Amino acid sequence: MSGSIRGREIFLQCDDLSLRRASKGLVLETTVATMPITTKSLQRLTPLTVILTVCLLAAPLFPAPMANMDREHLLVHFEMTTQMVAELVHGLSPAQLEYKASPDRWSIREVVSHLAVAEPDYWREIQTALKTAPDMNTKKSAATDADIMWYGIDRVVHTKTGGGHEKVDTYKDLGEALGKFQGLRSTMIDYIKTTNDDLRAHSFGDYGQVIDCWQWMLEISTHAERHIQQIREIKNDPNFPKK
Repeated sequence: MSGSIRGREIFLQCDDLSLRRASKGLVLETTVATMPITTKSLQRLTPLTVILTVCLLAAPLFPAPMANMDREHLLVHFEMTTQMVAELVHGLSPAQLEYKASPDRWSIREVVSHLAVAEPDYWREIQTALKTAPDMNTKKSAATDADIMWYGIDRVVHTKTGGGHEKVDTYKDLGEALGKFQGLRSTMIDYIKTTNDDLRAHSFGDYGQVIDCWQWMLEISTHAERHIQQIREIKNDPNFPKK
């Protein structure tokens, strides 16, 4: 739609305007040609035309859906880390799952248990943030997208887990922990594929610095990537059981 004002005339140009109410199975389609709207012509407009015109003019006021590139980046990263966790633990023996390089380190089973405990909290937190009014137009993210990506790769700096997410014995069985992790991942991946939420428009600051909700969604996956690196470190330990 494009609009311009020439004297007292407002020109609207719309092509293949489609109003869909898919949830109720209703579809209304119409085509509006380029037309001048004057004071006299407004008097001849039907109520439906007035409603359509108001909706078209008001549309930019509503939040835009997630950009295609943002959606694709999230989807690829979530699918990647979900698959990696499953592949890294597949076929491991009980001795391998419970092996610790030192008493203060986690075992592979504990790492997966941590993910199964932490990600439901992260998911609830982002849902809460998205229920608030969009506010990133008045804020600046404390991190770049590249910073969020690097967080998943760089394990030079180790951080101590807190907030209840350190309760790695919540799931004593790897199969149960992995099932919980994969079940929520399925929900989040479906959300990424289908949502019209504008994650970039909402801020997230539950852990100190403000970032946008798209970045936090990505950080859920890069957080898992950090623990994927951790699992690899455990498996590469020289004393890791052969079987």
